[in-house]
Amino acid sequence: MTRLTNRPLLAACLLASVGSALAAGDDGHGNDRMLGFTPAGATAEQSLEQRFDALLDPAEQREWLKRLSAEPNQVGSPHDKANAEFMLAKFREWGWDAHIETFNVLYPTPKKVALELQGAHPYTARLHEPQVAGDATSGIEKDVLPPYNVYGGDGDVTAPLVYVNYGMPDDYKELERRGIDVKGKIVITRYGGGWRGLKPKLAQQHGAVGCLIYSDPRDDGYAEGETYPQGGWRPADGVQRGSVADMQQYPGDPLTPGIGSTDGAKRLALKDAKTILKIPVLPISYADATPLLESLTGATAPSGWRGGLPLTYRVGPSAAPVHLTVQSDWGQKPVYDVIATLKGSTEPDQWVVRGNHHDGWVYGAWDPLSGNVALMAEAKAMGTLYKQGWRPQRTLVYASWDGEEPGLLGSTEWAETHAKELQQKAVLYLNSDTNGRGFLNAGGSHSLQHLVNEVAAGVTDPETKASVLDRMRASMMVEGSGKDAKPQAKENAELAAKGGDVPIGALGSGSDFSAFLEHLGIASLDLGFSGEDDNGGVYHSAYDSFDHYVRFGDPTFQYGVALSKVAGHIVLRTADASVVPMRFGDFSDTLDRYVEQLHKLVDNTRKDTEQQHLLIDSRAYALVVDPTRPVGPPARDSDVGNIQLAPLDQAADALKQSAKAYQAAYDARAAAGFNLSPAQLQQVNELMGRMEQSLSDRQGLPGRPWFQHMIYAPGMLTGYEVKTVPGVREALEARRWDEANQYAKVTAKVIDGYRAQLDQLTALLKKTS
Repeated sequence: MTRLTNRPLLAACLLASVGSALAAGDDGHGNDRMLGFTPAGATAEQSLEQRFDALLDPAEQREWLKRLSAEPNQVGSPHDKANAEFMLAKFREWGWDAHIETFNVLYPTPKKVALELQGAHPYTARLHEPQVAGDATSGIEKDVLPPYNVYGGDGDVTAPLVYVNYGMPDDYKELERRGIDVKGKIVITRYGGGWRGLKPKLAQQHGAVGCLIYSDPRDDGYAEGETYPQGGWRPADGVQRGSVADMQQYPGDPLTPGIGSTDGAKRLALKDAKTILKIPVLPISYADATPLLESLTGATAPSGWRGGLPLTYRVGPSAAPVHLTVQSDWGQKPVYDVIATLKGSTEPDQWVVRGNHHDGWVYGAWDPLSGNVALMAEAKAMGTLYKQGWRPQRTLVYASWDGEEPGLLGSTEWAETHAKELQQKAVLYLNSDTNGRGFLNAGGSHSLQHLVNEVAAGVTDPETKASVLDRMRASMMVEGSGKDAKPQAKENAELAAKGGDVPIGALGSGSDFSAFLEHLGIASLDLGFSGEDDNGGVYHSAYDSFDHYVRFGDPTFQYGVALSKVAGHIVLRTADASVVPMRFGDFSDTLDRYVEQLHKLVDNTRKDTEQQHLLIDSRAYALVVDPTRPVGPPARDSDVGNIQLAPLDQAADALKQSAKAYQAAYDARAAAGFNLSPAQLQQVNELMGRMEQSLSDRQGLPGRPWFQHMIYAPGMLTGYEVKTVPGVREALEARRWDEANQYAKVTAKVIDGYRAQLDQLTALLKKTS
């Protein structure tokens, strides 16, 4: 554990329990109540949650995980279908109305993959993960696909090799300064630094003919700890599979953007699919990467490019050519979404949707089945409560998605197929994926932040017996206390130390919430525990197995139960609250911080540009370079334009006033026991359920209209990582000044629409019957 040495933070940490009590019982406005409930309703809800908790059994989660991860579980495998049918039977046994919804999607699988170094010291890559002692499934060969990157192009290419570090934009700038061009070359890049799909995409844009991606032991191997099977980290032959589809354009079936891939759906020709790359891509182990890296000549790589292998890292090119072959079967495969429903008693046309995927890369015990078995436990417990007479006020929809790993296929196709109905009815989408030991990670729509805090304060951490919220707060404070902490971590630490609500993160991409939040505009959350497990080293490999998970993941499955409690309580409260449990002032406060960040970005960009121009004009770069190791100056950045963020400032300020007025009206109505007529209450809840949609713009983000949320989106050059106020932020970062000003206006208009809808809510709450 990192020691707390910052005295103000330490004092705040000692007061964290006070903050937890505040979040558990006080809504932050001096009102001791559960968000969305009358006092009597809150008492009944707490009793229901206690009954729910008593039904959760870690032994069941262990049993289900062992069964679901017993055989290869990727899309198109027999076990993937068998798992869907097993869950379908279980949902029905537990009293849910359940069915499997099938979509036929483009899913290429390898027919041939090969990699060899030619020349005086030839080497043929093994491209295989061997059996390891103590791992029962690692010796299975039937239905195991070789390591590959789905949606990379086919090709048979021979070319010199160049090392490009993490293969991100700044890495190519460094190569350019050294006079190295990757055109006509095969690049080798290591995992990390950005999403894997960006690596071959950028290589392709720079003219490379192929891309190799390897796992360096510095990032997730022996530099982190003992390797598997002695420890949990990636062994020498471990390979990270994964998608390289250009999902920053759109996720889902590459051939049916924006529409469900149902029978009869109009499909693009393969050559017209924007998300499929043109060059061959192959993931390899660091055992296979070592001879290739040893073959590189040329200058020593910059210090930040050097990994953990016992060799001199050079940029290349290689002394001998490399031959890479990838040939695929570009057929369609079925994905099986398991959909289960408990119909609401009084508001059946308001849906609370809960999801986790069930497909994996090979066995997928940690990713995703650790989260999936928590979802199953919730469903069983709710089914038991239903049989005992409880009825949710709103309809519950539980979904176990297929095809997440290749590109969020099952969730995206289902959401696109049912888009109109979801936008009319869904008030929440709650996602989970992987789960381990440690601290709750929560991200999502900030109108749901207080709900997360309330629930986390009421769930006990299995190890420390403190509340989940207290551990979450302490972790955030420690992470943001170091001198090397990132600005966002420092900001979160300051907010957490104040003792009120712990901030939740914003969502980018990388899991099944994307279609719901960023395409349909449905308020969403993503939850999971991590920080103390050693699962990351076997990510997307054949060693992500049951045997690995029960040693290095969550051996007692108590954190699986904790996830079921947190997610289950959020679902139960959203289902049964008199008023949908959202608090819009939290979004307004968060938006203020985002706008402030944009102002800082403009100021810092202007200062950095002036400094760079000064260094170039004074020939400082030329004077400090070692003549024996020539490195040119960076390309001169364009001058910063006249950036106009005033529309955003005005929209955020106006929203702040509307949020205060709404909260006052809400507090008064809550104090009166939500004494609205049934018709008024229905109007309020329907409007609240659609609030998040008003943050969308139908034209979408620049160059990628599928992404319509104007506050949260994955970055075009970050992959999974979020960009907040993305239309403006990404334009500023890319130095597209006119576009930044344009989207400042577009986003301000969207915020004004959100505010107008909030004002309608306020008027409804004030209205007398």
